[in-house]
Amino acid sequence: MAEQRLIKKYPNRRLYDTKTSSYITLADVKDLVLRHEEFQVVDAKTNEDLTRSILLQIILEEESAGAPMFTSDLLAQMIRFYGNAMQGMMGKYLENNIKAFTEMQVKLQEQAKAIYGENSPLSNDLWAQFLNFQGPAMQSMMGAYMEQSQKMFQQMQEQIQSQTRNMFAGFQFPGFGAPPGGAKAEPRKEATGQNDSEKK
Repeated sequence: MAEQRLIKKYPNRRLYDTKTSSYITLADVKDLVLRHEEFQVVDAKTNEDLTRSILLQIILEEESAGAPMFTSDLLAQMIRFYGNAMQGMMGKYLENNIKAFTEMQVKLQEQAKAIYGENSPLSNDLWAQFLNFQGPAMQSMMGAYMEQSQKMFQQMQEQIQSQTRNMFAGFQFPGFGAPPGGAKAEPRKEATGQNDSEKK
């Protein structure tokens, strides 16, 4: 296993690659990411890990130039997850899905290289065809998943409401549940102005 590359960030915002003993730019760090090289960025004074901060800077530059990957609506939704109970689960969900997608891409590229050769343009065409086919399929799958999740959430809400009703069934609250003991209240007789002797 290759040793992790150490990059130091100095107060003047310059990045120093300890492996090559030279200063590098953010574009160089992006190249390391594209080459799948393991690295860590640390503060030169405090030794604080700044890797995530640098990666977020690269994403920001990529989003600012060319075609952005994230829409404003998606970014707003992501911001709303911070501090939410779903924050940890959502991060893991996105990570697992991206990992699965990347593994599919690698396997398909390996198969294409084995069939068409290393630098054949048909390899890229095969991946493009897969994406064209996979796009509608993924949308359909995600739609079904969201529909199923909504149904499960609705069932969970109904179950919680049912448990709450059962929990407080022995207490008398105005307009809540049935009378205690399961007895039904007798309907109130309306006054007719006549007593029983008068009806005979």
